Amino acid sequence: MAEAPIDLTKTALLLVDLQNDNVHEDGAFASFGAADHAKEQNLVTNVRNVVLWAREQSLPVIHNRIVFYPGHNFGGTNAPIFRMIGPESLKIGSWGADALEGLEALPNEPVLTRNRMSSFNGTGLDVLLRNAGIDTVIVVGVWTNMAVEHTIRDAADHGFRAVLVKDATSSINAEWQEAALSYALTNIAEFTTTEEITQAS
Repeated sequence: MAEAPIDLTKTALLLVDLQNDNVHEDGAFASFGAADHAKEQNLVTNVRNVVLWAREQSLPVIHNRIVFYPGHNFGGTNAPIFRMIGPESLKIGSWGADALEGLEALPNEPVLTRNRMSSFNGTGLDVLLRNAGIDTVIVVGVWTNMAVEHTIRDAADHGFRAVLVKDATSSINAEWQEAALSYALTNIAEFTTTEEITQAS
């Protein structure tokens, strides 16, 4: 549960990498276990419930997606995770890079794209949040021990209160999920659940 009541007038919901290749059973990373773990977490339903709640509360909802830009090696090879992306997986404009069905952005919801792990890296996210008077970000998405973790860490470093909805995130298996929640994000994020957050008003 979040440590203190959340001021919804200063809170935004951030969706991280909820894209077909990352979650769908026909996606590029299904063979890694990503689709199976998403099902175990009831990810899509839980995220949808959080999104519906956020919209009902008039919270800003911001979508962030990781993409591969074709033509040159814009993603780099400096880390194994970047070598996993592309040339076809998460290719910008492809089905794999598109939002999961039912989690598409509304016309008034920004969609930011990037080719690094953190949602703050290479996007205007920090400026959007500050311009909207936001001091708290609720984070849902994938993968918990990669892009979600990087995003949470950057949110804290940028001065935002970061709240992670545990059952509205997933990784490639339960072990990696547990590592993020029990170790890597300790003392950085506050944790809540879909049920708990959707009861906030």
